[in-house]
Amino acid sequence: MQTFSKILSVTALSVSLALGLGSAASAAPKTSFKVAWSIYVGWMPWGYASDHGIVKKWADKYGINIEVTQFNDYVESMNQYTAGAFDAVTLTNMDGLSIPAAGGVDTTAVIVGDFSNGNDAVILKDKTSLSDIKGQNVNLVEYSVSHYLLARALDSVKLSERDVKVVNTSDADMVAAYKTPDVSAVVTWNPLVSTILEDPTAKKVFDSSQVPGEIIDLMVANSNVLKDNPNFGKALTGIWYETAALTKADTPEGKTAREAMGKASGTDLKGFEAQLAATRLFDKPADALSFTTSPNLPKTMDLVRNFLFQKGLLGNGAPSADVIGIEMPNGKVLGDGNNVKLRFTEAYMKSATDGSL
Repeated sequence: MQTFSKILSVTALSVSLALGLGSAASAAPKTSFKVAWSIYVGWMPWGYASDHGIVKKWADKYGINIEVTQFNDYVESMNQYTAGAFDAVTLTNMDGLSIPAAGGVDTTAVIVGDFSNGNDAVILKDKTSLSDIKGQNVNLVEYSVSHYLLARALDSVKLSERDVKVVNTSDADMVAAYKTPDVSAVVTWNPLVSTILEDPTAKKVFDSSQVPGEIIDLMVANSNVLKDNPNFGKALTGIWYETAALTKADTPEGKTAREAMGKASGTDLKGFEAQLAATRLFDKPADALSFTTSPNLPKTMDLVRNFLFQKGLLGNGAPSADVIGIEMPNGKVLGDGNNVKLRFTEAYMKSATDGSL
């Protein structure tokens, strides 16, 4: 089964590429654009749109060309975007801050597509209470959203990471690891969660629905590219809302689309719909706008930036979590206003509600 890694750590490659080529992403007006995406329930609409002419439809409307490329390696997709090889990429709110933003690439969230609402979970073996995690080894992908979810889970029962031992484990090895006698606690994401929970010993004791809106999945683009090419952002917006609406539609066409997305992600219709049920997919722009302009978003990003700072993921020698500025839709900035590298905007999503697409 195909999975992907929501990795937060900035690899040496991404840093070196960002430093060497990040400035090259500052673009003059152009007509051809490259978009990267990875396998995940909330990002499958991008692949479907590319395969079924929806990308071409919206690109043609604005007289541009958009090439959509699937990456099986999520980290590599972000590395390539950070290097300037792609104009836009799917990533999480945490990864957007820790990889392109920390690598110096000014990045804007064009689409707030969904948030995990149960897709990520803490699972214990033969234990039913989260507090039972104390003293255990916890297998997870280090510095990933799983690591963040563990921190939030521990905080909810007045524990900290000092009360457990994190064991860095590849997502590809997680299911097999759980089956070994030595592994008693894991934190991971779907479809791995569903697979592990098939084991009668597996007990879900915490999931992302208990921290709603904190693990956010985005389509981001290089801010300079967007500035010089606003039609690119509008085309991405049109593509997303047409395809997301189809993904959620209770129609034969919607079912056919979900079947195709499930197959493309390594599962079937039932498996894909189960993952979709644990995802708050924003198929309506008004809902995305409400979420993006909510006072909860700055609170979430404050939690995220402090987590990343504590893990040393905001750049070597970062003096504080304020080192990188994060701009909210109202123009307010978390952190350094002279070093804004991650931006949330309502502009493109709003265009889907006011008829200006």
